Amino acid sequence: MPSRATPKGQPSKLSELVSRLAEAEETLRAITAGEVDAVVTAGKNGPQVFTLEGADHAYRVLIESMNEGALTLTTDKTILYANQCFARMVKCPLEQVTGSSFLRFLSADDRAAIKLLVKQAAKAGSKIQVQLHAYDGSRLPVQISLRSMARKGVNLATTGMVVTDMTEARRAEELLRTLTHRVVQAQEAERRHVALELHDRITQLLCATLVRSQTLANQLSKHEGTLKQEAITLREMLGQMAREVERISCGLRPSVLDELGLTVVLRGTTKDFAKRTGVSVKVTCVPMPERLPADTELTLYRILQEALKNVEQHARARHVTVRLTKPDAVVQLVIHDDGIGFDPEHHPKRQIRQVGLGLLRMRERAIYSGGTINIISVRRAGVTKAGTTIEVRIPLG
Repeated sequence: MPSRATPKGQPSKLSELVSRLAEAEETLRAITAGEVDAVVTAGKNGPQVFTLEGADHAYRVLIESMNEGALTLTTDKTILYANQCFARMVKCPLEQVTGSSFLRFLSADDRAAIKLLVKQAAKAGSKIQVQLHAYDGSRLPVQISLRSMARKGVNLATTGMVVTDMTEARRAEELLRTLTHRVVQAQEAERRHVALELHDRITQLLCATLVRSQTLANQLSKHEGTLKQEAITLREMLGQMAREVERISCGLRPSVLDELGLTVVLRGTTKDFAKRTGVSVKVTCVPMPERLPADTELTLYRILQEALKNVEQHARARHVTVRLTKPDAVVQLVIHDDGIGFDPEHHPKRQIRQVGLGLLRMRERAIYSGGTINIISVRRAGVTKAGTTIEVRIPLG
């Protein structure tokens, strides 16, 4: 039987194939043993191999047992590794998650925020709250924690990420806010009751006693000068007491708020504040075509009260401006003072707690009414426009 001639160069090709086969077997063994993780993705220049070194078995078991999503990304946000928890979050098979872009699970705005945060994470870890867009179209509120990883090669992971489901936290936060709102409503009801008791009972008794003391003073003759002067002094003290009780009653719940509306109360409250403190107050209120909702009026009144209290106790202001406007379907209240501003680094700790608690109450009240509040305070030497501005916006309807 004639022998076949071996084509020229075939031994070299066979040796190359054997070498590549051995290399492939060794790579497969390393992946199986957990020594190396490898992901192949389709790129512009053909298939690309990404590797993660040093992922031992114990580490893999720990990550897979987490109740949080864990990922590693490349510089172009390709997912090199994701655990099963993250796959369940996005409701997508793990094999479809790995090797895809993480940005596919985010909105356009969140993508831009993540890209910026990744750059910042090179110096220190960063956190952000976004919504994951799951494979079935649903959305999941999550918190993402980023940490830059050591980069040893072009195709290695550069960013580590932990994704925390915030659904329960948001639900608990909403429940706490609802309960707090109920407490505030109960407080308002109690304030109203106490204000009525003070106005209808205590004030009337003081007024009756004031009239009797005046009668007593009139009946005393000039010869009883000492007793007559004491009666006059008692009458003046009773009058002062009656005015103070009326002021406290009005602060608890001004009846004029229910009867005449917010504009009248704002003007009356600021006028009393200016008279008591000596601080100049300018009030501007646009005409309202109709009464605001009762809850909205009460919210804005309480915020004004809190703001004026901070001005009186901390701001050292000389002028305060109050503007009530109604742009479109929103009512807006802006309170500005020219005081010293608020800078935590230069205030005593006790004062920070007092001011901070007042600001917190204002924020909570604005949120209860579905509105927003913006507080800007400037405190720097040489600044002509120092002071504090509080802007509250509450949608109507």
